[in-house]
Amino acid sequence: MAAPPYSTASADVMRLPGGSRERDAVAVEEPLEIRIGGEPVAVTMRTPGHDEELALGFCLSEGLEPRSASLPDDLAANTVDVSADGFDPERLRRSFYTTSSCGVCGKGALEAVRVEAKPVVSELRVTASLISALPERLRESQAAFTETGGLHATGLFDSAGELLCVREDVGRHNAMDKVIGWAFREEKLPLHDSILCVSGRLSFELVQKAAVAGCPILVAVGAPSTLAVELGAEQGITLCGFVRGGRMNVYTRPDRIA
Repeated sequence: MAAPPYSTASADVMRLPGGSRERDAVAVEEPLEIRIGGEPVAVTMRTPGHDEELALGFCLSEGLEPRSASLPDDLAANTVDVSADGFDPERLRRSFYTTSSCGVCGKGALEAVRVEAKPVVSELRVTASLISALPERLRESQAAFTETGGLHATGLFDSAGELLCVREDVGRHNAMDKVIGWAFREEKLPLHDSILCVSGRLSFELVQKAAVAGCPILVAVGAPSTLAVELGAEQGITLCGFVRGGRMNVYTRPDRIA
C-alpha cells in the first residue's frame, strides 16, 4: 500500500553513525485557507488531500452548518470554499491561527473553544477485545506514516470493528476533521453506532470533535489530558487511552466496554 504522492516528498538526509547521504521521505505540510462565502475564516497547516472533507469537519467542529465544500472557482492553490447556512461573519471575527500541533491555539478565550454539543446518547456496547484490536487495524492502513513516520491518523470503525474510513495528516485535529467531513458527505452523522480511533494522545479538541460528531467511543494509543477527561465525562463519551498490547485505560463511561 503506497502513500498518495501529494502526502510525501523527499529530502536530503545524512544518516549517523556512518555519515551516508541519502534521500528520505518526509510528510508534506502546507497551509490551507478555509473560506465561507468567499471570505477567509481560518488557516490550518495540513497535509494536502481530502481538503474538502477537512473544511467540512472544521466547520462542523466550530458549530457552523456547512452544506458543501469545493475548490474555489478561481482555482486558488491551498484554498477551499464552504457554503454554510446562516453564516455570521461577526461570530468568527476573531483572530486565530491553527497549527499542525494544536487545534485550539490562538482562541480568544476558553469559552470560545467549547462548541455547543448535546451529550452523546448511544446504546453501543462493545467488547474490550474489539477495542484493543483497533489501533493495529488503524496502523495497518497508515500508508503515509509507513513511509515518513511523521503523520497522525484517525480511523472510523463500525460496531463490529470494521474500518470505514481512515485519514492521515500532520495535524491530529486535521485527521479527525477529515474523517468527520467524510462522514458528513456520506450522511453518516451523528456517529451513534461508530468508534473513532486516533494514533496519538487524547487531547481536548479531539474529544470536542467526537462530541460534535455524536460518537460514543473514542480510542487512542496515547494518554488523555485533564481537559479531555473532563469533557469526555461531561459529554458522555467513553474515552479509552493507552490501548496497546491487549491493555487499556477506560477513563469515562466504562459501561460501554464489556
